[in-house]
Amino acid sequence: MRARVQALESVLLRQRAVATVLADDAVMLQALRDPSALNRERVSLKLDRLRNQTDSAVIYLLDSQGVAIAASNWDEATSFIGENYSFRDYFSEALLKGEATQFAMGTVSHRPGLYLSHDLRETPVLAEGQGAALGVIVVKVEFDPLERNWRSAHARTEVQDALGQVILSSDPALRFQPAPVPGAAEIVTEAAVPGTDWVLRVTGSTRPALVAGLMATGTAGFGLTLLGIGAGFALRARRRAARKAEAERRYRIDLQRAVDDRTRALSDEMRERRALEKRLDRLRAEMVQANKLAALGQITAGVAHEVNQPLATIRLLAENGEALLAAGETLDVAGNLGSIRRMADRIARITDQLRGFARKANGQVGPVALRDAFEVALLLTAAPREAQGIALDRPDIPPDLRVRAETVALEQILVNLLQNAQEALAGTPEPRITVSIQPGAPLRITVSDNGPGLTPEMYEQLFTPFLTSKPRGMGLGLVISQDLARSFGGNLHALPPQPGQGATFVLELPSAE
Repeated sequence: MRARVQALESVLLRQRAVATVLADDAVMLQALRDPSALNRERVSLKLDRLRNQTDSAVIYLLDSQGVAIAASNWDEATSFIGENYSFRDYFSEALLKGEATQFAMGTVSHRPGLYLSHDLRETPVLAEGQGAALGVIVVKVEFDPLERNWRSAHARTEVQDALGQVILSSDPALRFQPAPVPGAAEIVTEAAVPGTDWVLRVTGSTRPALVAGLMATGTAGFGLTLLGIGAGFALRARRRAARKAEAERRYRIDLQRAVDDRTRALSDEMRERRALEKRLDRLRAEMVQANKLAALGQITAGVAHEVNQPLATIRLLAENGEALLAAGETLDVAGNLGSIRRMADRIARITDQLRGFARKANGQVGPVALRDAFEVALLLTAAPREAQGIALDRPDIPPDLRVRAETVALEQILVNLLQNAQEALAGTPEPRITVSIQPGAPLRITVSDNGPGLTPEMYEQLFTPFLTSKPRGMGLGLVISQDLARSFGGNLHALPPQPGQGATFVLELPSAE
């Protein structure tokens, strides 16, 4: 019995040492920080050599998502590389507790084994802190040599876990089954396996003992021998029951502790995630506003042009009114005052629209009159368009046509699309922008230009943040516009580039009906 326990303990200690040493290995850590093909290949070759030296079944490295990036069986048909093991307890518990042990059936190899895992972490900045988890190293141990040795003996040998389930046995048919009840002619010897909650159990026949008793003492002696064996059975049964009850109690305590630890970890993770989501929402709102203010720099010149025209008219009408008053023609003065009032109303409308565009969106999604939003966008982009001599083909939008959106956000999307089209037409002869509307669910607004169009490379990266072909652009206009459209159930995309055609963008908006 002692020899069996020591042999099993030796295997466990050797394989645990492998996982512990690899957890601090510089080559493993580098591959997790930079999982390039070269680094992953170096790790796989190293694990393969180590497996041969330590008699491990397989050794593999998981990233922080549970995906195997390197494995000792890298060159086999059943290679673990690319497999996701995040569902395994040995992965989640190693990230939570630092190390873990799990006996299970292999999902790829379909062979049972013991999985020993250890986390790999960055070196913490503070001595008392804990570095970020980079991944988990896993060593799988299979016990075929031990079980073969057990089969050569006359007694049946098996190992049970804390729940009394057989995980190793000289009889393979007993694996993953409840421990068998000893027969009347069997005697059981048990011993705990150090460092585990396992019990090694050897079951032998009592027949040799009975025959020896009968030969030595005769019938009376045999009766005493039988009585002693019966008492021994009863004592062992009581001890086994007590041991099982204690193991179950420890298992329940450990399970509850693990559940509590996991619950606390999940609560902390949820709090961090909520805080991160709030920060992301705040950053998103700030980026939207930054994009809008950048657009205002171009819009302001156009607005100044729009305001200067009525101001010049007001000045002329005022001077004319003074002359009419001096001549006593009061009726004509009244006409001039009416014109001045209309010009002032026009200036107020322009400045109101500019102020409305500059304010932050309130986030309230609801029915928005599409024509009103489109007119604001046209007004705010009018001056550069007129200066470039760009012709505009625009649709006749019914005043009652409404979409589900946020007013300021929709205006910002339309302004971005018109500005992009106008900038793309720089240097284009007979520049033209065509806007069309296709009612339906969703409603589609198409903005096209007859400029040089998009290259395939530009098309692939259109909605990638901070990538722009403009000398002074931030690379955020289209990204933010798409994000805003999606925030109220719409979308923004470009049509694939066609030779000899300009760029075409399609804005999809949900109907308010």
